[in-house]
Amino acid sequence: MWFDESCFYQIYPLGYCGAEKENDGGAVRRRFCEIEKNIPSIKEAGFNAVLFNPLFESERHGYDTTDLFRVDRRLGDNADFKRLTEKFRAAGIRVVLDGVFNHVGRRFFAFEEVRRLRESSDKKDWFFIDFNGDSPYRDGFRYEGWEGHMELVRLNLQNDGVLDHIARAVRFWIDEFGIDGLRLDVAYLLPEWFFEWLRRVVKERRQDFFLMGEVIHGQNFAKNITPDRLDSITDYECYKGLTSALNSDNLFEIEHSLERLFGGQPWCLYTGKNLFSFADNHDVTRAFSALSDKRKVYAMYAILYAMPGIPCVYYGSEYGAEGVKGGGADGDDALRPRMDGIDREKVPALTAFIRKLNEIRRRERAFAYGTYEKCVLSNKYMCFKRECGGERIYCAFNISDGDVTVRVEEAEGTDLLTGEIRNLNDIYLPPFSVKYFKKN
Repeated sequence: MWFDESCFYQIYPLGYCGAEKENDGGAVRRRFCEIEKNIPSIKEAGFNAVLFNPLFESERHGYDTTDLFRVDRRLGDNADFKRLTEKFRAAGIRVVLDGVFNHVGRRFFAFEEVRRLRESSDKKDWFFIDFNGDSPYRDGFRYEGWEGHMELVRLNLQNDGVLDHIARAVRFWIDEFGIDGLRLDVAYLLPEWFFEWLRRVVKERRQDFFLMGEVIHGQNFAKNITPDRLDSITDYECYKGLTSALNSDNLFEIEHSLERLFGGQPWCLYTGKNLFSFADNHDVTRAFSALSDKRKVYAMYAILYAMPGIPCVYYGSEYGAEGVKGGGADGDDALRPRMDGIDREKVPALTAFIRKLNEIRRRERAFAYGTYEKCVLSNKYMCFKRECGGERIYCAFNISDGDVTVRVEEAEGTDLLTGEIRNLNDIYLPPFSVKYFKKN
């Protein structure tokens, strides 16, 4: 499918555009132009799909939705967003939105009606409400929030009215804006039947609609990656393993995860499936900040693009943007800066390297559909093989300050990154280097 062959670029629009922290419900501010002006650079960098974090009308950060049928007024109006999606489409870039269907904000119309009408509201069963208790907001009733966050009111997905509302919203965004997919927020909390229900809804409009779930825990979610449910889930295991392996000079750690998830053994969890892979995102410390030795950033992205999965780069990280996740209510601000405030000349070599990775990843089917096999592994260097339809690519990485030679096969190969031709039993890796040798 198109998404298996895509290189994604993730945008947190409220931060990217420099929106106010609070939605005051006032006039529309037209900020989508902040994204539109950068479409040429996104295309030039080789990305062919964009993932937007929440942009529906919300109270603060986007995940506290108040209206599923309009974009946040701090960004613009629906007409503005339609023009933006048309610009992306004209550039050959697909658009995927963040679908927040587990919970809503307290100003969501149905919850406000319940607060006003209490037991007489026909929306009272849209939520998990106990009229014999009280909430921290003194509503005069108790309700369930998302993981203890009472500003996020959990929806009752068993309610027909809730499902109808979500279905109408999803159809609206497909029909009016031509979106290509949805990221399902906190998919690990959504019931499995919901994935099948949503697949039926989107299939009415698009056979190739991309459904990807946010899964942050290590549970086996493979049974939900099927044609009738989801196409992919977020690969948090490899995100954590990759950063930790590079910082501890222990590539056994990331290889263990790659083998456990994608290897050829019957017990491997996701063999033949592409998870949504990343080095950072809007919820975690920026990749460049997370690395104790910045020289390893090239290995980080080279492994990310070569391993099984659908690679995604968070906005600004292609320029080496930094940001450390902090505590408190505003702990994510550093991760979500305005794009205009990011120094695009900070690490030009990294920017060019990611552009090259996008070019290779989109061209070579072995990276999108190939098998995974470990070839050579040591603490500070490793090599694995991706193979598809007779095409074989050896991906070798050296994160040490010494030279390394990797031996895999008595044959000739060409490095996709540099054009170097070499015997595959004599792959020379200088300090802190990466190679993608395709067998000739």
